[in-house]
Amino acid sequence: MPDLVAMAEKLRARRAELEGEIAKIADELDDPVPKDWEDSASERQGDEVLEALGSHDAAEMRQIDAALARIEDGSYGYCVRCGSEISAERLAVVPATPVCRTCARQI
Repeated sequence: MPDLVAMAEKLRARRAELEGEIAKIADELDDPVPKDWEDSASERQGDEVLEALGSHDAAEMRQIDAALARIEDGSYGYCVRCGSEISAERLAVVPATPVCRTCARQI
């Protein structure tokens, strides 16, 4: 089982990183739209990419919040689907994962 204090710190650090990225994205999305049609179309495409990145970051933040809640309630490191212990190697690579390798393959 991983060091829960260290894992919580790692998760909180990643969450702070994501908050910064989301704030930058929100700031860029608030920029005024260019008046030129071609520039405006190009800007809209860029905005769509930024929105997708922001959605991805928000989803990762929800996963981190859920992992932090599992640390708090003592269920971190155990698969939410089958109850098996999640390997330390998997948690090192994907610290917010709620599932073991076996269950991840089934999703």
